Amino acid sequence: MAEFDLNKATTTDFKNQVPDFIVEAKALDVGDGEETYVYFEKVQENFGYYFNHPQVSSPINALSTWTVSRGWTTDDPQMKAQLDHVTGMGKDSFDTIIWNHEVVKLIVGDAFIEMVRSKSNVILNMIPISPERVKLVVKGARIDRYEVWNGKKWVKKKVEDMLHSSNKRIGDQMTGTSFIQSGKAVIDTLLEAHADERTIKHRDKALGIVYYKTNNAGKISYANSQIEKGVKNGEMIGLPEDTAKIEPYPSKSSEDRQNWLQYNENLYYQTGGVPRSIATSDGTSEVGGKMGHVIFEPIYTKEQVDLEGDLWNQQAIKIKFNRPPSLGGMQPELDEAKNTGQVAIQPNDVEASITRE
Repeated sequence: MAEFDLNKATTTDFKNQVPDFIVEAKALDVGDGEETYVYFEKVQENFGYYFNHPQVSSPINALSTWTVSRGWTTDDPQMKAQLDHVTGMGKDSFDTIIWNHEVVKLIVGDAFIEMVRSKSNVILNMIPISPERVKLVVKGARIDRYEVWNGKKWVKKKVEDMLHSSNKRIGDQMTGTSFIQSGKAVIDTLLEAHADERTIKHRDKALGIVYYKTNNAGKISYANSQIEKGVKNGEMIGLPEDTAKIEPYPSKSSEDRQNWLQYNENLYYQTGGVPRSIATSDGTSEVGGKMGHVIFEPIYTKEQVDLEGDLWNQQAIKIKFNRPPSLGGMQPELDEAKNTGQVAIQPNDVEASITRE
């Protein structure tokens, strides 16, 4: 019999049974004054995210493209001639090499280009090196040298022989911050949501759950095989009347799942500092697109300025990357007649007036 005595009611023990959320502590990777060796252990994991998931690579490629792909200028004709003739691994150009450099910097946190110069200090070539084959040797707070793995041994490289760019290095960090590692929690949630949705969509191919009016395992197995064959081949399925009832799988609304997917995708772009409208106009209004462009300006400009500084301070290469067109002075159209993409936002047939007798 049910117990109706309210004095015997109990409560959950959230305080002791459900722990509070705790953010993982992070210490900077600083040296101790002696030679400190710094490796890039997350390179392969980061490349796996980049190459296997276009959702991850899209904002990285967009930011890199906006940073360097409008070309560059220099007041030094000799420097222009040198940079115009670098070929990287044989079929590269300075533009493709520097785009590659920016992408790797965002993926890993650090990127490296070996500078090949003549005895008279003329730039002969620039060769990108993947960070997994680079070791930093740090003394105190400064890089003493680089070492590059050539497949057999570590080869020492002077500091001046390497163009080294770090992404958002803070404090006395010895390495930069990976775009992927810093947003890993959001990325994993997004990829998990995509994997779940893919599984659900694939199972939509099946008709659902069949309720039979028999407990005979052999008959059920035979009927299931016929249903499976019919679904697979797109054929008609014939069952005796009132012997089986097919109902769809119980599932939450696809709209809820789509909203969850879109939320996480937008969040990943947001945490990376790249408005989604920069990579795609899908679902973006005119106002949203323009404001996203304006917000993005200082972000890609910082990347350009940082890269210009690395080239000048480390390699005495003084160039300026062309800035994309600015929308800072533009305002969205607020009049309905001019803004054809919006309707019923400013009725033209209403005129406010005050009549005095």
